[in-house]
Amino acid sequence: MAKQSIFGRISTLVKANINALIDAAEDPEKMLDQLVRDYTNNIADAEAAIAETIGNLRLLERDHQEDVKAAEEWGNKALAASRKADELRTAGNTTDADKFDNLAKIALQRQISEENEAKAIGPSIESQTEVVEKLKDGLNGMKQKLEQLRSKRSELLARAKTAEAQNKVHDAVKSIDVLDPTSELGRFEDKVRRQEALAAGKQELAASTLDAQFNALEDIGELTEVEARLAALKTGGSSAPAIGQ
Repeated sequence: MAKQSIFGRISTLVKANINALIDAAEDPEKMLDQLVRDYTNNIADAEAAIAETIGNLRLLERDHQEDVKAAEEWGNKALAASRKADELRTAGNTTDADKFDNLAKIALQRQISEENEAKAIGPSIESQTEVVEKLKDGLNGMKQKLEQLRSKRSELLARAKTAEAQNKVHDAVKSIDVLDPTSELGRFEDKVRRQEALAAGKQELAASTLDAQFNALEDIGELTEVEARLAALKTGGSSAPAIGQ
């Protein structure tokens, strides 16, 4: 029953659809870790069961070989006793000849008994051999599944790390978009432009004030000339300056 139970567990595990199990799991990584442990433990149990089954099979085979060998030996003894009986009977010693014929019969009976035992063991050897082969195939299937599980686990972890890195990059890009350093630069540029415009305005204002001052000086010069000519008229002089002087 224990061997049948092991065989059933092997069949169940070998037929398991790992991809479907992963898709249905809430936490695929934990599920894969548990499956790896289950497969590892069941492989150990299966190896122990197979080793025991193989050991029993080898014992049966050894017993069969011993029965076959014993049957052959008893057959040889029966043949030797029969030949000895024939020699003695030819020599006229029928009493001893009958004894050796009886020995030959006993040897033949033992030969038949050993042959029957060998035949009886045959079906058990065949069935045990079939079980061993199925268990070996199942064990190999479990080992392949275990490697598939480990590969899936490595793939899953790698994908998880990649996804985590991508999310970090995405979050970083989003934070950059929120801060938008280019808009900060734009605001700073606008501030600089306003400062430049203010400086230009001050320069333009300063220049217009200076022009007004010079215009005032020219007006003062004209008034002074008028006053000078008026004074000259009053003194009887000419109001026009001498041309060419």
